Amino acid sequence: MKDATLAPKLASFDYIVIGGGTAGCALAATLSQNASVLVLERGGSPYYNPTATDIGNFANTLLNNTPDSWSQLFISEDGVYNTRPRVLGGGSVLNAGFYSRAGDVYVEEAEWEMDEVEAAYEWVEKKLVFEPQVMGWQAALRDGLLEAGESPDNGFTYDHIYGTKIGGTIFDHAGHRHSAANLLEYANSDAIVVYLHASVHKILFTTKGSQKPKAYQVIFEDANGVFHKAELSNNAMNEVILSAGAMGSPQLLMLSGVGPAAHLAAHGVNPLVLDHPMVGQGMADNPLNALFIPSPQPVEVSLVQAVGITKFDSYIEGASGLSLSFDLTSRFFDSVLNLFNEMQTSRTTSRESLTKSIVNLLKPLDLRLNVMLKGGLIIQKIDGPASSGHMELRNRNPKDNPSVTFNYYQEPEDLNKCVEGVATIITVINSKAFSKYKFPGVTAHELLSLMLSLPTNLRPRHLSSIFNLKQFCIDTVMTIWHYHGGCQVGRVVDKNYKVLGLDSLRVIDGSTFLKSPGTNPQATVMMLGRYMGQKILQERTALREN
Repeated sequence: MKDATLAPKLASFDYIVIGGGTAGCALAATLSQNASVLVLERGGSPYYNPTATDIGNFANTLLNNTPDSWSQLFISEDGVYNTRPRVLGGGSVLNAGFYSRAGDVYVEEAEWEMDEVEAAYEWVEKKLVFEPQVMGWQAALRDGLLEAGESPDNGFTYDHIYGTKIGGTIFDHAGHRHSAANLLEYANSDAIVVYLHASVHKILFTTKGSQKPKAYQVIFEDANGVFHKAELSNNAMNEVILSAGAMGSPQLLMLSGVGPAAHLAAHGVNPLVLDHPMVGQGMADNPLNALFIPSPQPVEVSLVQAVGITKFDSYIEGASGLSLSFDLTSRFFDSVLNLFNEMQTSRTTSRESLTKSIVNLLKPLDLRLNVMLKGGLIIQKIDGPASSGHMELRNRNPKDNPSVTFNYYQEPEDLNKCVEGVATIITVINSKAFSKYKFPGVTAHELLSLMLSLPTNLRPRHLSSIFNLKQFCIDTVMTIWHYHGGCQVGRVVDKNYKVLGLDSLRVIDGSTFLKSPGTNPQATVMMLGRYMGQKILQERTALREN
């Protein structure tokens, strides 16, 4: 790995992978076995501060959004704060570490080859994945789910099947994280170059007569603001591959002149390479709603281990003993307010009232954070979801966040799933199995009220939310960071992930998903990088032989 400031003015490669994240690391490591690869990662290395990725620092690392941090805050137009990774390894450096495969139906609908998918998952698992040590709070959650009827007990498994299970984790037994960056250990070191702090500004295309525009060069900026060019070697098989994630990949397509023509023209993007109206469409984020349960006794530090996979398509998970720095939390909300004041939104609630409510909520927050160390959070996540929105550019700076709308709970079926999910959480909390981790006499209304009092988003609160679970879901919706779409299969890319209407350009990451895979997508994102890397090398070998 090298800092991009060391980049030559011009270099040529068989493949240029934009984004060294959850998909990009797996993809680049695979391609390097039989081709030369350049990886351009806009963030730094997780190895420079390895303790920041330990399980005990999960929340603080996620909330740290200083200019050089691994977590870039953005706020959707829905009033929900979210995170965009900027670090080698991508979201696998910041997430809760849960590892669970996609279901067989998902694989079939994606038209992936089952045997090769299985082998790709195993390739990831061999390097990164562990069976968690299940302790008191997580065991109580598991048993509470079973008592609530989320059966059968499927034990420890990576498989996505109805019932309650313990999934894998990328945290080892010492609490150290193993991210997608570790997959680069599989790479052929003689054939791969990884540049850090390399922010891609544009993909360039050649256009000859009636032929499709063909990607051939990438312009990127290093940490010192110096611009560099990297180009593909002169071979028809070579490609630029976008693996910049569901925020980065559609944004970079638009900045490169590929997207809705009128929108690109309005932002002065020039030249227009291809009018592609579906770029940035189908943006979706699986909504999360949670209840925090203060505990009368100490709890272990745990992230997601037990999960209930319900037949009404909501997933119930939990975490306990999270440690938060008040200083970081205060700075996070300062950043929220600063970013919010910069945004041009059409929300009906005024900025002044929202800002005042956040400030008021922050005053007693340090007291609540002390409680957070002695309790747990049980969440429900909606499968799919059915609701979706779109992305638009704010400006032509790739370092700035685009505008994104997810339209949480726009579709009634999503809202109905949330109501069932929250009701199931309440049943779990009131179960005999979970009783020692809940204060006697605490009611569901009190727990709902507690969540409504916390600054979980920038949306208005309604008094009826305590008694109306649909309103509670709408008012307290958060992200679980599983957003996807914007470059979807069948709309922006074909089944081989090649961008429709262009040559030598693919998108391989979560932006291509029509819905989020399994309970948590990271396993499938890493698998996809490996799976498609092998497919591309197979194509390359076949073309050479012909």
